[in-house]
Amino acid sequence: MNNISYFCIVKRFTSILRTVIIGFTLLFGTQTYTQADEMDSVRISLLTCSPHEEIYSLYGHTAIRLEIPAKGIDVAVNYGMFNFSKPYFALRFIFGLTDYEMGVTPFPYFCAEYKSYGSKVTQQVIRLTNSQKRRIVEALEKNYLPENRVYRYNFFYDNCTTRARDMILQNLQDDSTHIIPKSHHEELTFRQMIHQCNAHHPWNRFGIDMLLGLQADRQTTDEEQQFLPANLMNDFDEMLLSDNATYEAPLVTDKTTVVEPGQQFVESDFPLSPTTCAILLLILTIAVTLYERFVADGTCWWYDLVLMLLSGLAGCVLFIMLFSQHPTVRLNLNLLMLNPLPLFFAWRAVRRARRGQKDWWWMLWGALIVLFLLGSFWQCYAEGMIIVALSLLLRCITNCMANRVSTPKNNNK
Repeated sequence: MNNISYFCIVKRFTSILRTVIIGFTLLFGTQTYTQADEMDSVRISLLTCSPHEEIYSLYGHTAIRLEIPAKGIDVAVNYGMFNFSKPYFALRFIFGLTDYEMGVTPFPYFCAEYKSYGSKVTQQVIRLTNSQKRRIVEALEKNYLPENRVYRYNFFYDNCTTRARDMILQNLQDDSTHIIPKSHHEELTFRQMIHQCNAHHPWNRFGIDMLLGLQADRQTTDEEQQFLPANLMNDFDEMLLSDNATYEAPLVTDKTTVVEPGQQFVESDFPLSPTTCAILLLILTIAVTLYERFVADGTCWWYDLVLMLLSGLAGCVLFIMLFSQHPTVRLNLNLLMLNPLPLFFAWRAVRRARRGQKDWWWMLWGALIVLFLLGSFWQCYAEGMIIVALSLLLRCITNCMANRVSTPKNNNK
């Protein structure tokens, strides 16, 4: 038996449960279905799990319920399994190289897990003919083969929800059946949808906004919005099936709650919001600048050094994301202000400031920050980042002005 521990995107299975799952799925994976009467009692449903308050579960989860009473099979099939023990997992996740895979769980265990989280689980039974049921069952069996079950995960474009959707809809639609999708959608960007899911977690929203780039602010299509489980569930409610004639029927024949929502505990974030912290930084920067102008004998180079080091370190993270396979993080205008350049110029700029010499670095950084501010017309920045930019720009202007009036002391006799 494989000793690798698997983790679901919303839960971690124990070794005992994993043993039950593997035994159960072996039964499921060896069946073949050829007779029509074997398909009559088969029922295939979409399961949508509401979010709970762990950071990794704020977007919910999607699975497929497969019921074959004649074989005693009732399982939840999901595409949110991944192997956390693989080497360099964190780096692979950052670069968009994480491999997820298909997993199968006995339905009672699936429900018990989400009940413990206080999450609501909604079931939508899909309208299917026997031939459509057979295609989906055979596709699931084929997908569960070791050589097929692993896929390259992408949060927006290829995740556990889009995989479940494609498994159902692609095997449902044929020459005699066509899907009539929802005809209207709210115009939203990827970033706006992420904001809705992180409404109660400002710092989590801040971190995601820092990593998401320009592509996250374009208008999404109806299909792209289905990366969120709740959106797919709502769209399934409104989809119709057509038989090439005048007959139309709802895609979902029955919608029920299989797990009632329970009590959830919201963990408090850092007490200060990103905007509050940014305002405090601006106030401190103004205070240091005034102190430098009217009290201090020379520049406050130590404060500039701290700002440059912090900006450069943050810029290193954003620079790494340029090489990520996630398309929504590659072109990020945050790099105009936060990039590794301050780490290279910090020693030089501070040394010249202490000597009262000019340094063109401050003019370069100031120009980049101005471009960053102009970029707000195209990219939505993280909460408080405009205020942070004003703080850094103030120090750039101060150093440029100080360097223009300061001259090295002449000790010639």
